[in-house]
Amino acid sequence: MSSLIEQAAKRLEELRRAGIDAPAEPRSPGNNARQSLSTPEAVILALDERATTAASTGLRDARARTATADNRGAGRRIDLDFAQLKNRGFVTPDAGASQIAEEFRVIKRPIIRNAVGASGARVRNGNLIMVTSALPGEGKTFTSLNLALSIATEIDSTVLLVDGDVAHPSMPGVLGTPHGPGLLDLLTRNDLDFADALIKTNIDKLSVIPAGTRHRRSTELLASEQMASLLREMASRYADRIIIFDSPPLLATTEARVLASNMGQIVMVVAADATSQNAVNQALATIEACEVVLMVLNKASRTDVGTYYGYYASDEAK
Repeated sequence: MSSLIEQAAKRLEELRRAGIDAPAEPRSPGNNARQSLSTPEAVILALDERATTAASTGLRDARARTATADNRGAGRRIDLDFAQLKNRGFVTPDAGASQIAEEFRVIKRPIIRNAVGASGARVRNGNLIMVTSALPGEGKTFTSLNLALSIATEIDSTVLLVDGDVAHPSMPGVLGTPHGPGLLDLLTRNDLDFADALIKTNIDKLSVIPAGTRHRRSTELLASEQMASLLREMASRYADRIIIFDSPPLLATTEARVLASNMGQIVMVVAADATSQNAVNQALATIEACEVVLMVLNKASRTDVGTYYGYYASDEAK
């Protein structure tokens, strides 16, 4: 009997620590088997029953919260203007073969392999890709969007494009996305889920998270622990997606360097005949801890990819 009493007391204490209110007396409505048990045994059964009920209720509540959040974000959608994007030099699903499309096919291949672990050892957070530059105006937003659009044409790849340049967001002007809710709102508000910030597009495999509502400490938030935690959650929650961040220039803000430390891959854009070698070296030194750093030469007057594209385009025309 003393052993059963000790078990009941121990079980009661465990449930109280877990925040579950346990009954002071066992309840046995109409249950002959329960009524025939000694009090300690009945207490143990009652407590276990209460714990099971509480766990089931908590699971239902969690699922209900997730469903509600998903429903809140389900209506956010924009239709990209393919004609306008094409005129501005972007890859579009209806454009067919083009030099810009071929160039970004070359760029995206190693990024996809690293993201899915097809290059050997899996890259930590390999699906988190930061697109940045040493200085403003080198074409990182142009590269981010083209990379996202190109990857979205892949059969097995889904893309999430995040406007991470929160001080100077470019996506509203380029894509027509609303300013919020977005990345900054996810960092500052506890009542938002990812679905609230997510915007679907008329490209099935491409979604966008805008920079979000302006905040007086917007750039500092990128270097915060909340941001690091958010990135870990994104990498885990959207493990089947390639997540591309259009991020601030490395030499313009120190926050960009902290953000880079949480990324699996970094694509650094360099403007041809414009960015000094010294600026490039300084920028690379700030991200030397990152496992994978790729460089893209932008605004070049001629590329070898263009030469090969002309060869294959002529071959396809025969």
